[in-house]
Amino acid sequence: MRAEIIRRLTEAERTKLARHADTIRERCKTLTGFIREAWPVLEPASDYIHGWHIDAKADHLTAISNGQLTRLQINEPPGCMKSLVVGVFWPAWEWGPFGRPDLRYLTTSFAEANVVRDAIRMRRLVTSEWYQTLWPDVRLVRDQNAKSKFENTKTGFREGRAFASLTGGRGDREIIDDPHSTETAESEAERANAARIFRESVPLRLNDAMKSAIVVIMQRLHERDICGVIDELMLPYEKLILPMEFEPERRCVTSIGFADPRTEEGELLFPGRFPREAVERDKIPLGSYGAAGQFQQRPAPREGGHFKKHWFEIVDAAPAGGRFVRAWDLAASKDSGDFTVGLLMKVVAGIYYILDVNRFRGSPHDVDRAIETCADQDAAAHGEANVRFRLPQDPGQAGKSQKTSHAKLLAGHTFRIMPVTGEKTVRAQPLASQAEAGNVKLLKAPWNTAFLDEITTFPNATHDDQVDAASDAFAELVATASMGGLTAMPMVITGSRPGPGT
Repeated sequence: MRAEIIRRLTEAERTKLARHADTIRERCKTLTGFIREAWPVLEPASDYIHGWHIDAKADHLTAISNGQLTRLQINEPPGCMKSLVVGVFWPAWEWGPFGRPDLRYLTTSFAEANVVRDAIRMRRLVTSEWYQTLWPDVRLVRDQNAKSKFENTKTGFREGRAFASLTGGRGDREIIDDPHSTETAESEAERANAARIFRESVPLRLNDAMKSAIVVIMQRLHERDICGVIDELMLPYEKLILPMEFEPERRCVTSIGFADPRTEEGELLFPGRFPREAVERDKIPLGSYGAAGQFQQRPAPREGGHFKKHWFEIVDAAPAGGRFVRAWDLAASKDSGDFTVGLLMKVVAGIYYILDVNRFRGSPHDVDRAIETCADQDAAAHGEANVRFRLPQDPGQAGKSQKTSHAKLLAGHTFRIMPVTGEKTVRAQPLASQAEAGNVKLLKAPWNTAFLDEITTFPNATHDDQVDAASDAFAELVATASMGGLTAMPMVITGSRPGPGT
């Protein structure tokens, strides 16, 4: 028996639909056409406002329907119809006009209320008299017709779950709509839990490992959000990134032939709904970080948050002389996770020059070898008396053993090994103040881009190893100056390297 019809047509609408049914079906062959035609069914009190960004989403979703893509990431501002297009119109289109009522959808969001909201919208659409008249074969069964899960007579279904409880269930399409809440995305524990679910549960919820698709739609909230996980693991997601205001250097181009059509700096994404006046008004309460993430799909402002890109002049050479510090931020991960960073900084006449950044992932043995090698090279290049080294000490007994090991590696050099304390942003503030004053410069080198990318997204960056090393190097140079130079520092361990044959 056919499921209950939710929306009844007026007699005039019914007559018009009967007269033009074939024409309407023809228009609905494309997803964009279906959205235009179906809009009055879901939103009878609102006029449909089209934008090219809707075409862009529809084209990429159609590429999934046609088997061209199996992974898609969509980032765009709130209110641009991403949930409606991806979570409501697309599944209804695939069941009806596209002719795949057998497809099964597993949908999720950070809040179960969002999951239920879009499920109800889709159910209202497919059970409407308009839809049922045009695609009468798509009927819902009565024994599985709940708000969070409903099934049709062709074995297709839609099931919704909160992201935090995404276990059980499988689908041909897995739609992940805003896995993070704007209220909790700053929580490291929340992000870590979301990342664990995304890595361990999401890939296992597909019916066909090769043909089933995953679509992630969200606004960027943090460098370590789900999209940050996709970047970190280099997962093969097609990325449709549509900022509110156009940034030419970040123009989105995808494999299906799409390129952001905007040409002017700052050109708006959806002026029909979000004109300039509204965008500028809403930037104020959002603040620089909120506007960067929710409007521009960057976890930090374009010019940086704690640090601004234009603060750092890149120079072809640094003046001779000065005092040098190589500060290390250590990690023992070889294939993923944090990096080990050894950053060389010197100060000449009150100007701080970052001369080298040795950044890598490696085993503990690789890390020890790098520390020893850099120490020898720095001392040879700049003079043993002019260079010192700073390393962090882990807490507890492990840190004491580590300190002894590193002291042996640096025998013959001047160095300090000490616990790292204090909030990262607080430790970085003195360096930020000098950078803002124009007193921190970078020696032109291949590492410049990665350094600037990290420091300008700090403290929301996926990694902050280079920032930590730079902060410690700066602190060491300031401390040695206040104490009268290298030889006056406390807690310095020195020694002589054994010669050959000893």
